[in-house]
Amino acid sequence: MDTKTTATPAAPLATINARIAPVAGMDVLSRNEVKRLRDASQGGQHTLLRRCALAVLTSGAESDDALGMFARYPDFDIQVLQQDRGIKLELIHAPARAFVDGKIIRGINELLFAVVRDIAYVATHIEAGHFQLEDSHGITHAVFEILRNARVLRPNVEPNLAVCWGGHSISRLEYDYTKLVGYELGLRGFDICTGCGPGAMKGPMKGATIGHAKQRMRFKRYIGITEPGIIAAESPNAIVNNVLIMPDIEKRLEAFVRIGHGIIVFPGGVGTAEEILYLLGILLHPANAGIPFPLIFSGPQESATYFEQIDAFLRLALGDDVAQRYRIVIGDPQETARQMAKGLNKVRTHRIEHKDAFFFNWSLTIELAFQQPFQPTHTNMAALNLHREQPRHLLAADLRRAFSGIVAGNVKEEGLRAIAEHGPFQIYGDPQIMRALDQMLASFVAQQRMKLPGSAYVPCYRVRT
Repeated sequence: MDTKTTATPAAPLATINARIAPVAGMDVLSRNEVKRLRDASQGGQHTLLRRCALAVLTSGAESDDALGMFARYPDFDIQVLQQDRGIKLELIHAPARAFVDGKIIRGINELLFAVVRDIAYVATHIEAGHFQLEDSHGITHAVFEILRNARVLRPNVEPNLAVCWGGHSISRLEYDYTKLVGYELGLRGFDICTGCGPGAMKGPMKGATIGHAKQRMRFKRYIGITEPGIIAAESPNAIVNNVLIMPDIEKRLEAFVRIGHGIIVFPGGVGTAEEILYLLGILLHPANAGIPFPLIFSGPQESATYFEQIDAFLRLALGDDVAQRYRIVIGDPQETARQMAKGLNKVRTHRIEHKDAFFFNWSLTIELAFQQPFQPTHTNMAALNLHREQPRHLLAADLRRAFSGIVAGNVKEEGLRAIAEHGPFQIYGDPQIMRALDQMLASFVAQQRMKLPGSAYVPCYRVRT
């Protein structure tokens, strides 16, 4: 192993060359899988592997600049080495921050091999036609199989998985509040699942570790679910002990609602609004009317205005009765955890009565409108149907796509390039909804919810009325 310092325009960054073996063990890979992971051509998986691996190696970095990360480590590379007794990873010019005294941090080692596991599994199964991605049931089974391969699905375990959504760009006060809620969840034995990154995705996990330690609970799960377009901008936080890379944002969102038993939403920005509309669109489907799914919006007193804006927009766009599907708890971490615990009791009873699994919510109806990958091109963004003359759950689906496109324009590599080449996305729709949307987005910008503090934000969208 050798160490060298690499200079970049921003600052000199130390890098390390190393070969590592899995410390926790992993399934062996076929020669074909290894070949695909090493293939740097357009049809290969090496570029994706390099992007995701660099994100893991920079775990904990407070940056949402996907392009900047590669500029800081331009010579980084990773190769999968096939050996008779398994595989090793060769890291070239890897960030030195991932090592201690020349040895890779164990948690980062585990996440690196999880990246290899997910990329190889998805690529080979799609290529072989094992995933039937043309219909809703086929997509749900694909999500199930990816989760099962990652050993996330645990039978005979009582419902206890709280999914926490929220922004990576939040204030210190809001971050501390997420830790307090996580602590209360940890005291009550909840496992935590988040979007993997910093901010509101890290705080609940960090708080829960203390609650779990006080209750002498071992082997608790801190699950981070991400996807290739997000991970480069939101590197896994240091608490995550099980990372999953889903193929796209839609399968990532479905994974959350299939394995989670309830969801807490903390303050965030457009990504959080996207997640809220995704879940509410599903819950508004007539087939899901009787299925309990606790959804709590929670934040400190200082963030009350944020949830007032969200609540007002949801009521305006989807009708006042949409508020029956969520509860708002402000400034009370204990009550937030208590409400989640009460909700999970209803989930448990319902699933027992309907013979549904605890580990995967099969009975929830999710239509193709929520499952098919949305490509945030300028043409697709302008063509969204953001009018009320359609079922509410379908309006929610297209509103979700609008926010997804803004997320792409903010932080995803392909979105950043599209905006740089063609200018801002144009968003059209019902004038009343568009005015409310524009006002809410402007408030997100004013509150620095679009970028990490210190970054100047240039809108990637134009709302047209």
